[in-house]
Amino acid sequence: MFKRESIIQILKEKGLRLTSQRLAVIDVLVEKGHLHPGARFIYKEARNKGSHLSMSSVYANLSELSRHGIIKSLEFDGMESRCERNLDEHINLICEKCGKIIDYEVPICLDRRKVAKTTGFMITNNRLEYYGYCRECTKNKRKVTQKLNK
Repeated sequence: MFKRESIIQILKEKGLRLTSQRLAVIDVLVEKGHLHPGARFIYKEARNKGSHLSMSSVYANLSELSRHGIIKSLEFDGMESRCERNLDEHINLICEKCGKIIDYEVPICLDRRKVAKTTGFMITNNRLEYYGYCRECTKNKRKVTQKLNK
């Protein structure tokens, strides 16, 4: 699915250099990408592993990876932008309390070609999100409510 070797191959095919900073960002995305990390998270993880990179190089590399369709950038109001490594059709479930993002596979996909043909709309990208509370935050909310009601 999202392997280091396949990303490196894509970068080589596109004529992009494999700098140590870029490889550090890719390594974090491969290992922790399911968490939909933001730039600060990627920076901290890479630094913890001994990589020497700056926040600006993290942002530049994320921008480059997004521009080449390797990841998708998720921008939010009031929340740090995050990275999406899953480019397949899915719904992002976004917890309004802790900020966790969970991928949920869509049981039925809309045919983008049919939508475009029917409407004349040229689709360049798509994103579907549901907002609410993750399982952990819901449990914690219930515990707090139960304590207050005693």
